Amino acid sequence: MNKFWIIMSHTYLTRVKSKSFIITTLITLLLIIGLANMQTILDSFSNDGDDEITVIDNSNQLFDPLSQSVGQSNEDIQLSAYDGSEEDAKEAVQSEEYQALVVLSMDENDLPEARYFSNNISENGNQMFIQQQLQQLKVTIATQQSGIDEATLAEIYKPITFNIVALDETAKTEEELSQARGIVYIMLFLLYMAVMMYGQMIATDVATEKSSRVMEILVSSASPVTHMFAKIIGIALLGLTQVTLFVGVGYYLLTSKTNELTGGFFETFGIQDTSPTTYLYAVVFFLLGYLLYATLAAMLGSLVSRVEDAQQMIMPMIFLILIAFFIAMFGINMPGSTFITISSYIPFFSPMVMFLRVGMLDIPVWEVALSIGILIGTIILLAIIGARVYKGGVLMYGRSSSLKDIKTAIALTKKE
Repeated sequence: MNKFWIIMSHTYLTRVKSKSFIITTLITLLLIIGLANMQTILDSFSNDGDDEITVIDNSNQLFDPLSQSVGQSNEDIQLSAYDGSEEDAKEAVQSEEYQALVVLSMDENDLPEARYFSNNISENGNQMFIQQQLQQLKVTIATQQSGIDEATLAEIYKPITFNIVALDETAKTEEELSQARGIVYIMLFLLYMAVMMYGQMIATDVATEKSSRVMEILVSSASPVTHMFAKIIGIALLGLTQVTLFVGVGYYLLTSKTNELTGGFFETFGIQDTSPTTYLYAVVFFLLGYLLYATLAAMLGSLVSRVEDAQQMIMPMIFLILIAFFIAMFGINMPGSTFITISSYIPFFSPMVMFLRVGMLDIPVWEVALSIGILIGTIILLAIIGARVYKGGVLMYGRSSSLKDIKTAIALTKKE
């Protein structure tokens, strides 16, 4: 047991002190901070002050209602009447005195029409906004000309009342589903990134130790099985350290900026009202999913003796996690489908897919327990097989890039 702790702590401390770990952690933390302050960053790069658009109204009746409508809808855009000629106004736009020029007039039906001049038509945000405001103004004028009452027209265009009612009393409401999507998305991406990153790290570590002949010294001082599980737990602690930092910083930023984020992504995919049980399941499925794929990665990594071959050897594992990820992303829009239900019991998919069902649906506890039981049983079975393969695999040298070498590794174990 002492050797287990020594190898585990050595694996953890070596990795946590490495430059790659520190750099990737800092970059990710900066990315999280940047995303939480995205609105502030965008505002800092935006133009100083409001966007001023000058207007030439050849009709002498459109500027006032348009200016009033724009002022009520967007305080960042200011309209100002231009007293000079159209050519002078264009030169003022070119010299960046104004952001754009709008020339208003009436067509043959006494309805508004406009021309919009700016230095760069690719920046069409304000152009589309002005166009929308003019369209509303046109509807108002056309309504007055036809004698239709504006209240009647507004009632016609009013969205239909369409209430969705679930007959199953245990079914979640649309609001609850939206709130659950936040934690589901976070869990899916965290597990996907953890398996991809730390699974490859385990396989590469084993291959590196074999290629440098360090494995021979380690095997002589501790059993291969002890070495395998010590490395898995050591990398797991490394991953938990990193994930805890990411989640901790992200949670702090979200809670400190609740007022700024309200009404956007934070409200649509709100995670503040999610049930504590969902968070508990997130931790359980995250850890079990990591252990499943980490054991598989260690087993596959033990079959190669060159770092270059490790990536090719673990490709089946990468395909499995990719399939699980895509199934889960597909299931977010239809979590109750039969395909998603069946997939949630397949051990290589259940860490993502069953958690998706737990977050999005109100399913019986026995279904979750059955999925966790199958997952734990698969981990134990894979650990037993993986330990035998690892024990023989660490003694195999030479080029190896085929899963057929599993049989050879097990045969070497039997000879001992």
